Amino acid sequence: MQYTTLGSTGVEVSRICLGCMSFGDPDWRPWVLEEDEALPIIERALDLGINFFDTANMYSDGESERILGEALDGRWDDVFVGTKCYFEVDGRRQSSGLSRKTVEQELDASLRRLGTDTVDLYQIHRWDYETPIEETLRALADAVHRGKVRYIGASSMWAHQFADALRTSERLGLESFATMQNHYNAVYREEEREMLPLCEREGVGVIPWSPLARGYLTRPHEEIDATDRGETEEHMYEHPYRDGGGDEINERVEEVAEDEGLSMAQVSLAWLLSKDAVDAPIVGVTSVEHLEEAVEAVEVSLDRNDIEYIEEPYETVEVSGHE
Repeated sequence: MQYTTLGSTGVEVSRICLGCMSFGDPDWRPWVLEEDEALPIIERALDLGINFFDTANMYSDGESERILGEALDGRWDDVFVGTKCYFEVDGRRQSSGLSRKTVEQELDASLRRLGTDTVDLYQIHRWDYETPIEETLRALADAVHRGKVRYIGASSMWAHQFADALRTSERLGLESFATMQNHYNAVYREEEREMLPLCEREGVGVIPWSPLARGYLTRPHEEIDATDRGETEEHMYEHPYRDGGGDEINERVEEVAEDEGLSMAQVSLAWLLSKDAVDAPIVGVTSVEHLEEAVEAVEVSLDRNDIEYIEEPYETVEVSGHE
């Protein structure tokens, strides 16, 4: 495993972050793994040198956090864990949004499920148009001062909103967002226009979600519909992966993978890891084999010609993932 400093935090994290959305309760999503299947994957991740884990309060309505907490019991000093709030949990209206009430109560609930007094990274899962950013930032800063949170982070939003949040923190002397968890992969590159340059300028760590485009970049595009996730989750097709040259990019990833003796997932991750702005893509897996494959991608160095070949068909697509 390779490691990097997360933004300007000084914290050393693995170049692969294990996303834990796929651990919890299959009643929440049919592809989610229950605890007995999830624990071996988390254990193997630790064996492979992964020390960075990401979850959220809304993943399986908190069950993902509980499973991760069970797996990490007694090992909190050796890992860096992030969780999130914003979306509704278990049908509770007061669990959604980013008001002080929601931030404080959902943080406390997450800490209980994780089984820890402090979480390393607490992130807002989206932008709340109903709550002034000053209120959210003050609540997050208070959580840091109380020792419940070490760093705060943000997720998909418009670059002007993120810039406003950073300036507001500076103006008010509050804790500032240390990370940005945004939507970025070889078939969705809209973040390159404004968000990534902003993060690089401000020293913000970038930890992209959906680095494999919900599986679209792991197999030939004509096979996608045959997967369990492709058959059961319409949300997979809400993102414009097939637009803007997506199918041709998919084909070129397959071609490079065949030429290099790699899997499409490894080529796709290696492409993302080649970007200077990216610290650690958040990779979700449902098997030990897929996890090991992702970790091996850290050692892959793509030729500049291959990177340009993969990128060449890309065209502007509709912004996706902010809501």
